[in-house]
Amino acid sequence: RCQRWVENCRRADLEDKTPDQLNKHYRLCAKHFETSMICRSSPYRTVLRDNAVPTIFDLTSHLNNPHSRHRKRIKELSEDEIRTLKQQKIDEAFERKQATQESNENNEQNTVSEEGGEEQEEKAAPLTLEERENKDYLKSLFEILILMGKQNIPLDGHSADELPEGIFTSDNFQALLEYRINSGDEVLRKRFEMTAVNLEYCSKTQQKQMLEVCENCVREETLREVRDSHFFSIVTDEVVDIAGEEHLPVLVRFVDDSHNLREEFIGFLPYEADPEILAVKFHATITEKWGLNMEYCRGQAYIISSGFASKMKVVATRLLEKYPQAVYTLCSSCALNVWLAKSVPVVGVSIALGTMEEVCCLFNQSPQLLVELDNTISALFQDNEEKGNELKKICRSQWTGRHDTFEVLVDLLQALVLCLDAVSSDLSVRWNNFIVGRAFVLSSALTDFDFIVTIVIMKNVLSFTRAFGKNLQGQTSDVFFAAGSLTAVLHALNEVMENIEVYHEFWFEEATNLATKLDVQIKLPGKFRRAQQGNFDPDMTSENYYKEILSVPTIEHIIQELKDIFSEQHLKALKCLSLVPSVMGQLKFNTSEEHHADMFKNDLPNPDTLSAELHCWRIKWKHRGKDIELPASIYEALHLPDIKFFPNVYALLKVLCLLPVMKVENEKYRIGRKRLKAYLKNTFTEQRSSNLALLNINFDIKHDLDLMVDTYIKLYP
Repeated sequence: RCQRWVENCRRADLEDKTPDQLNKHYRLCAKHFETSMICRSSPYRTVLRDNAVPTIFDLTSHLNNPHSRHRKRIKELSEDEIRTLKQQKIDEAFERKQATQESNENNEQNTVSEEGGEEQEEKAAPLTLEERENKDYLKSLFEILILMGKQNIPLDGHSADELPEGIFTSDNFQALLEYRINSGDEVLRKRFEMTAVNLEYCSKTQQKQMLEVCENCVREETLREVRDSHFFSIVTDEVVDIAGEEHLPVLVRFVDDSHNLREEFIGFLPYEADPEILAVKFHATITEKWGLNMEYCRGQAYIISSGFASKMKVVATRLLEKYPQAVYTLCSSCALNVWLAKSVPVVGVSIALGTMEEVCCLFNQSPQLLVELDNTISALFQDNEEKGNELKKICRSQWTGRHDTFEVLVDLLQALVLCLDAVSSDLSVRWNNFIVGRAFVLSSALTDFDFIVTIVIMKNVLSFTRAFGKNLQGQTSDVFFAAGSLTAVLHALNEVMENIEVYHEFWFEEATNLATKLDVQIKLPGKFRRAQQGNFDPDMTSENYYKEILSVPTIEHIIQELKDIFSEQHLKALKCLSLVPSVMGQLKFNTSEEHHADMFKNDLPNPDTLSAELHCWRIKWKHRGKDIELPASIYEALHLPDIKFFPNVYALLKVLCLLPVMKVENEKYRIGRKRLKAYLKNTFTEQRSSNLALLNINFDIKHDLDLMVDTYIKLYP
């Protein structure tokens, strides 16, 4: 980019300069940039967009104005001259004012490096030596904090109970600070040369304050792009433990300037047990602390952990009451059947899901265990090698997140039990104590009749939504036609509910057959018997018990959840996917999006011309050339070279792809969720920090040290 700047400026004398030299010693006036390239959202400085290139030059005015031939550049400075940089900038600004009559443009000058971050202060009084040294000192501290965040280094070092009494050792922050002093950082050396070696250089309070400034500045870079795009959606992930406290990870979806749908992590929100308080704090954080206007929110989705579903539903309902266009949807990164299972308000289902996760985690942790399981599967499926090979492949994936996860578990159950039994009873030193202990506990859990009945009934109930859910995670056309099939899915589930006696009888029989194969006793749960305390009804059979406690509430809940998550507003939005040319083609170009687009009328630039524009859009694709393929996704449609000639269609497509149920097509732009998972996986619970996590997950976002220092000084004068 530096090379392009030099070429556009016609400065042949700078062509041999390195990018570092150009960044440090040369400036370019803001008048050479289009106004769209300049962002003035920051209260501290003028900032160029990352792809900014100077394009505005008057190459003839110098013929009539000899004074304008003077070059506007800052001479290369020695180390001593940097000390008086402020005063020199004031003098240079005064000379330029006399020579070029451009005093009004001095405030628009933009820097291209950290060293020039104070260019806007040319008219301000020069900083004292003490103030300059303090700024340099703070900048060094911020550099250390950013390094620790990027590299996922916890602030604390050894805990007190690890050290003998009376022994002092530095935490990680102070250790890096001392290392920097020893490496020749004069600013830090002068600051601390008279400080006792067993004293903290930077207090925990100051570290926390500076981390909050770091976090807010990094988050603001993403939020600025969100505000520029106007519309966005909010997505939360499963509740996580951050240093002993529960937090909700929050991600935001938006379409950037390059028409790319992105999903970025923007922070953690402390979780509240009371759903009403959680809803209030959730709204306050997004609007007041993070500065997003919820009037522009077009979707909300919550990936839930078992037991948290009802609380997050309250949050969704409260936001819908205030912002009806913030459509409550499923999230594309979570299979519908898994989401439905986690939301079922039956304790047995939550326990089964937790057991499944533990089994999957144990086998993924040990390659030898997976080999043992492969051998067990091979022995059991000798007559059906194809099925056995398929199950082996599934075992090496995160199978607990699949649409058919309960079906997979039922097929695998016998192999899992036999494998875990073999490991827990192995007297050799082949397995360590941890694996042997976990194998014994999990084998006992898998052979509990309550667990077996639960997974068999969940498998059968969710079989009615499996194909529907799979289509929701498919191509755009699959999502469109899935929306039309919801009525049939609900009809099938209602039919099951009306004939639950018959269906449950078949399901329970399947469960008892599986239990018999595993030599598991068919009985009522012990906790139920203990709760009766002698008042046990002799007519209460296991079959009736599980029908009332599991089958009926599960079916009722799933029917209601499907109605809630696929509201009339959500379905109308999905019907608008017929705008995508490939869907239009499958419908023989006989579509009527304008009837469903009413809900987005206020989001369109020219709503009065929508009908005519949609007609032109259909004609364009109906009479296309034979060699032209129909765009198959919103992503492809948004990147058409002539899409801006259809402003209403463009606006509709942008809003539609924000719906959390639509998948992020480009792998590159859904990296935020993957980095979040990686951070949680690689960091011990007690060492997690919500501030450092944001720096680590968004390590590639530009870090403006000058802005951080100025913000810190303003907040903590």
